[in-house]
Amino acid sequence: MIRQAKPDDAAAIASLIILAMDSLAAKFVAGKDPEEAVLLFERFAALPANQYSYENTLVYEDGAGVSGMISAYDGADLELLRAPFLAYISHKYGFPEHIEHETQAGEYYIDCVSVAPGKQGKGIGKELIRALIAHALSINKPLVGLLVSKENPKAEKLYASLGFQTVNEKEFMGGNYLHMQYKTLV
Repeated sequence: MIRQAKPDDAAAIASLIILAMDSLAAKFVAGKDPEEAVLLFERFAALPANQYSYENTLVYEDGAGVSGMISAYDGADLELLRAPFLAYISHKYGFPEHIEHETQAGEYYIDCVSVAPGKQGKGIGKELIRALIAHALSINKPLVGLLVSKENPKAEKLYASLGFQTVNEKEFMGGNYLHMQYKTLV
């Protein structure tokens, strides 16, 4: 079942974010191991009004608990939603207070999608993405975008199979990404 996340889901959301971000998560805490960032993401997943908030997250839950998540928001709100996170990691970990923009106004941006290892390959990721697209349309956001690492052709293929098209390439935090978008006719 897919549902809106709640603050109580923060621990599961954080673990799934770390799984998706991998080494990128470690950069936020000036660490080497992504697991060092679990508490950071748990903190922000439980709080309102930030890019990793439960407010911007749908979760997939079955009898075993939360095993998938997708977080997204209006690209026009990126700076506003990112500000509390950047201020915190700048103060606590000395992280620079500027990161390149991965989205922009006019795009409903998928920041993170992740499925637990034991649940992958069962269509949960596709269900989450479809639910997110339906949600975006319900709030009159017909353009959904995401970044996918150029080193992850499997994910690129998944997004393409769901109707996403590559619109350009983007460098983000030292990595090379494809910017893909899903456009619907309203």
